Amino acid sequence: MARILIVDDDPDIRAILADRLAARGYDILEATDGLRALELSARELPDVMLLDLDLPGADGFTVLERLRQESFPPTVVVITAYATIEKAVEAMRRGAYDFLPKPFQPGHVELTVHKALERADLREENRALRAALPGGKTLVGESAALRDVTEQARKAAESKSTVLLLGESGTGKAVLARSIHAWSPRASRPFIAVNCVALSEELLESELFGHEKGAFTGAHQQKPGKFELANHGTIFLDEVGDIREAMQTKLLSVLQEHEFERVGGTKPVRVDIRVIAATNRNLEDALRAGRFREDLYYRLNVVRLRLPPLRERPEDIAELALHFLRKYCAETGKTFDGISGEAMDALRAHQWPGNVRELENAIERAVVLGSGPTIRGVDLAIRPGAAPPLRSPEAAPALVGEFHATVEQFKRDLIERALAATNGNQTRAAELLGLQRTYLSRLIKHQRVRSRTDDESGFGDAADRELEEK
Repeated sequence: MARILIVDDDPDIRAILADRLAARGYDILEATDGLRALELSARELPDVMLLDLDLPGADGFTVLERLRQESFPPTVVVITAYATIEKAVEAMRRGAYDFLPKPFQPGHVELTVHKALERADLREENRALRAALPGGKTLVGESAALRDVTEQARKAAESKSTVLLLGESGTGKAVLARSIHAWSPRASRPFIAVNCVALSEELLESELFGHEKGAFTGAHQQKPGKFELANHGTIFLDEVGDIREAMQTKLLSVLQEHEFERVGGTKPVRVDIRVIAATNRNLEDALRAGRFREDLYYRLNVVRLRLPPLRERPEDIAELALHFLRKYCAETGKTFDGISGEAMDALRAHQWPGNVRELENAIERAVVLGSGPTIRGVDLAIRPGAAPPLRSPEAAPALVGEFHATVEQFKRDLIERALAATNGNQTRAAELLGLQRTYLSRLIKHQRVRSRTDDESGFGDAADRELEEK
């Protein structure tokens, strides 16, 4: 039976809500002030709290702030008068799920509570999943964007179909891949992850397909590859958009035939695997540029899921921040009461170009370096907001000038670092930078980079002039 906590100092309002919801079979709790509401919430763990904002003792906004620090807070629906709708909007910005305007319309109370309970059920399901997955990892948040991709992922998990996960770096593609495996009939079988961009083409082939004894120098014994190790389970190919064409061909063959040969081998090895691939690249652009095989793209792009960047689901920032706060308090043994309002506002204002991974790093750093009792804005070491937009054509010349000045300074810095690394040898510096020797010489003069000549390499000023003449 769902439990509803009604918090209002008006006994008539409490009676109206209690009678209506009790008739629907809900278990009803009542509180007349904010402090009592917090006490009941911590002890009775209600599923939904109907919260008036104007309360004696601790007002509704204070209750919301305190609830955000609890491990299992209820879903909050704010009670407000039509004249103070702006307060309800502010309460939702601070974590409330919805609001009920006074006077209550017939059926509106039941519908709003029903929707709030659905959200509470989803949060409980997410908590259970976090506990069931290895390391307790799963996607955190209840935004509509995240809920949609999670629901699609759960449906895809029941099948054997290949899944392609798209999204920016740090959005949680690897976590979602593990979740799909955990939801699937293969959950008790191996989950093998491979970062395709971390290995050279030669090493990646051996890593994926294994090798026979004597296949190459150092191959002292037969070694199974990741595809073999993932047999009857799931293989996760991260950064699949970065693999070279030769490896794309071999990967396509595995997806089509469900078999491969080890490096140096002649006998086919058959496997039964489910493939999940992920990339932050635009594969359509890679197709048009000829960098990615069209047939492989269609083999991978069976079930396509896009993870939204954090800036598209800002309502999840508070829950994510508290999730990481609890995680790193447990890891470090430190105790924090929560995140201050100032710090939470800074978190919400930040654009998070590094997405969830950047947010996690910010909270970890704040826990490690902060002194408590709460995480403060100064502990976060982030810059709130994003660069201001270009509002008028008059501002364009200054912005363009700043861009070119920054690029030129970056060139100078790179050239100076290359020259320092090669002890002033321009020939070797050009090799480091991947430039022609004559082009580097012209850059040095154009950028007015001070460098000693390359006399020790037999490539001094006379040679410079000779090359430039050519």
